Amino acid sequence: MRRPDGRFKRLLLHPVRSLPVGFLAVILLGAGLLLLPQARTDADVDALMPALFTSVSAVCVTGLITVDTSTFWTPFGQAVILGLIQVGGFGIMTLATLLALLVRKNLGLRGQLVAQSETQTLNFGDVRTVLVRVARIMGIFEVTTAVFLSVRFWIAYDSSPATALWHGIFHAVSAFNNAGFSLYSDNLIGVAEDPWLIVPICVAIIGGGLGFPVIIALMRDGARFKAWSVHVRLTVYGTLALLGLGFALFAAFEWNRPETLGGLSTGGKFLAALAGTVFPRTAGFNSIDYGAATPETLMVTNVLMFIGGGSAGTAGGIKITTFLILGFAIWNEVRGREQVTIAHRSISSSAQRQALSVALLGVAAVIGGTLLLLMLTDYSLEKVLFESISAFATVGVSTGITYHLPPGAQWVLMALMFIGRIGTITVASSLALSAKPRLYHLPEERPIIG
Repeated sequence: MRRPDGRFKRLLLHPVRSLPVGFLAVILLGAGLLLLPQARTDADVDALMPALFTSVSAVCVTGLITVDTSTFWTPFGQAVILGLIQVGGFGIMTLATLLALLVRKNLGLRGQLVAQSETQTLNFGDVRTVLVRVARIMGIFEVTTAVFLSVRFWIAYDSSPATALWHGIFHAVSAFNNAGFSLYSDNLIGVAEDPWLIVPICVAIIGGGLGFPVIIALMRDGARFKAWSVHVRLTVYGTLALLGLGFALFAAFEWNRPETLGGLSTGGKFLAALAGTVFPRTAGFNSIDYGAATPETLMVTNVLMFIGGGSAGTAGGIKITTFLILGFAIWNEVRGREQVTIAHRSISSSAQRQALSVALLGVAAVIGGTLLLLMLTDYSLEKVLFESISAFATVGVSTGITYHLPPGAQWVLMALMFIGRIGTITVASSLALSAKPRLYHLPEERPIIG
C-alpha cells in the first residue's frame, strides 16, 4: 500500500503544479530576506507588508511598489530585489532545471517536463539546448544594456564609477526582465529626454518581451521571412503593429498637454511617446505621470498592458499570440471559413480553445480584482481598473494609488500579480499536458449565438 506522503509528493511535483509552488517558495524566501534589519534604511519601521508586496512584485517581474525602492531599501535590500527579479524573469523551474543539468549533466523525464512547461519547448530533445541558449541570450542582453547605461550614468549624471555601474546593472536587469523597478523616486521621469538611457532600456524591454523561442528563431533564420514559423510571425509583426499604433495614439493624446509631453522638446516628445508605448508592454517603467494622463491614454495603455508581449519570455499579459489567434478566428468566422488559417497554415482547434481559455480567464481575473478593489478603496473605476490590469499583466505602471492602498487591497494586487505571472503559463501548460483524444462523439446541438 502506498504511503499518503508519497501520493502528496507526486501531486506536488507534477510539472504544472511545481511551477506555482516554486514561485511561492522564492517569494517567501525573498520576503524573509527583505525583513532583515540590514535590508531597509529604517530598521524600526514595520516592513512585513512592504517586504511581502515587494517580493511578489519582483518575483512576478511586475514593478508595482508600496514603498520607494531608492529610499526605503538599503543597497542590500536593493540587491535582494535585483536577485528576485533575475530569478523570476529567468523562471524558477527553468533555473532549477538548468542548475540540475550543470550538476548531473543530464535530465530525467520529470525534469524535462518541468522545464518544458515553463519554457514552452515543443520537443523533449530541445530542452537542454533551449535552457543553455536562454541563459546566453539573457546574459548578452543584460550585459550589453548594463554597459550602455553605466557609461551614460557615469558621464552625464556625475555618478561615481561604482554608483553608475550599480545603477546600470540594476536598470538593465529590470528592463530585460520587464520588471520596471527603478532606483529613482520618480522612476524614469527625470531622464525622459535622454535617448542614451531610454533607447537601450526600450531595446532590452522589447528583447525580453519577444520571448526566448522567437529570439532563438531570429538568431537562426535571420531575415529569411519564409522560414519563420507562424508563432514568430505573429509575435514579430504583432509587436511592430502594437508599437506603431501605441506610439501614434499616445503622441496624439498627450502631445500638447503640459502635464505630460507638452513641456518637453520635440525630440523629447517623440522619445517619451516611444517609451509610452514600449513600457506598458509589461515593463512597468514610466517616463510620464500616468496620474495626469488623459482617459484616452489610460484606455490605450490598458489595452497594451492586457495584451502584453511574447510567450515564453519575461513579458506578461495574455500574450500577443493569444490575442492574434482569437482575432484571426473571428476574421475567419466572419468570412465563413471553417478553418482558421494564418500564413498559409491552419491553426488547430486545440490552440484556439487554449487561446480562448487564457483570454477569458484573464478577463475574469481583472474583473474580479477590479470589483474587490472598488469594495476596499474609494478610488474611481478608471484608476482601479488601470491598477488591476497593470497587476495582472505584470506591468507595474500605476496612476499613483499603489502607495496609498490599504492592506486588503494590497493582497488583491499580490494575488493578481501571482495569477498573471503563473496563471496563464499554468493554464496553457495544463491544457496542453492534459489533452486527451476522445474516442467517441456526442450528438451535436447548435445553441443560438448572438
